[in-house]
Amino acid sequence: MNQTLFKRILSGLVAPAIALAVAIVVSSITLLLSGNSPIEALRAMASYFFTTDSIVVTLNRAAPLYVVSLAVAIGFKMNLFNIGVDGQYRLAALFGAAVGAELHMPRILNIIAVMLVAMLVGAAWAAIPGVLKVTRNVNEVVSTIMLNFVATGLTAYLLLTYFRNKRVENVSETKAIPPSGRLPTLNGVIENFGFHFPRLTHLNGFLPIAIAVGIGFYVLVWRTRFGFDLRMTGANKAAARASGVNPSAMIMKTILISGALAGLAASGFLLTDFPKYSDAFPLGLAFTGIGVALLGRNHPAGIAVAALVWQGVETASRGLLDVQIPPEITIIMLGTLLMSSVISFEVVRRRRLEATIRQAGVAATPTAPVVGAPS
Repeated sequence: MNQTLFKRILSGLVAPAIALAVAIVVSSITLLLSGNSPIEALRAMASYFFTTDSIVVTLNRAAPLYVVSLAVAIGFKMNLFNIGVDGQYRLAALFGAAVGAELHMPRILNIIAVMLVAMLVGAAWAAIPGVLKVTRNVNEVVSTIMLNFVATGLTAYLLLTYFRNKRVENVSETKAIPPSGRLPTLNGVIENFGFHFPRLTHLNGFLPIAIAVGIGFYVLVWRTRFGFDLRMTGANKAAARASGVNPSAMIMKTILISGALAGLAASGFLLTDFPKYSDAFPLGLAFTGIGVALLGRNHPAGIAVAALVWQGVETASRGLLDVQIPPEITIIMLGTLLMSSVISFEVVRRRRLEATIRQAGVAATPTAPVVGAPS
């Protein structure tokens, strides 16, 4: 049993190792062609990353990225491509900031209210392509992409017309959520174990929430009847319908959960480092989440690793400025990592499938009787 588990783990590491090696080779070639040293670049990135500040920044940014990647992944689990996570995320951030700035309740109630508002707005916007899908069979890729543009324009209009902080001139932003309504940092908890953070370095309190969401995602998708129905619907709608599952209902439930997770990711920024919605608010995160979900193979553990690696590379890229190397080289590295991961995972999957078919064929082949053996 242990040997079988070891082989499975080793087999699972083959594709990521190949993808990482290809990304490093392609990035190294690009650096050489631009007249830079790959070794110097990697050394600069490593020296910048392995500091307390950089690791904390990576964790703080990876937590919302992880949640928004789960929003994409739950759709992928049933072949539902919710490309509109970006629009759901934007609207959720705007309404969450606007509501949170006006609340004057105890901290825990403020935090819960902002999260709920963001999740409800994200789910409501996701419901539009869901309804179009189940009632008119409109392709969700087309509808969600178009709704991203609508959400961008609608967010700008609502911000300028209704939610803009009029006390600030020449800047379009909402009022800020007061410190009393935000998540506390984890510094005090960590420092109880003897570790002390540098001054002005704060580990955000959204991290344990993201971990809890990942655990809940796993339990929901792999340990509940709902998750089984979700995966079965994605694999074969006809078989799901024959077993008593309503595919249309599963589509609506899944896309609503996806939109709610997008809103939760937005609240993760609102309740920590970005307490107001403005041009400085982290946008484009949802499209990054698509790549992270693919890298993590739509599994919460794999997505966690992918989010940390992705954000870690982006954080470490700032060290390239110290050695006069364009940090944009990391875009090539991440893009190559994504492409090579998709290809290597598919190659490994097909090899496993071929091996399984061969083993099944051998097991099904009747054994020839031994000549002279008693009947």
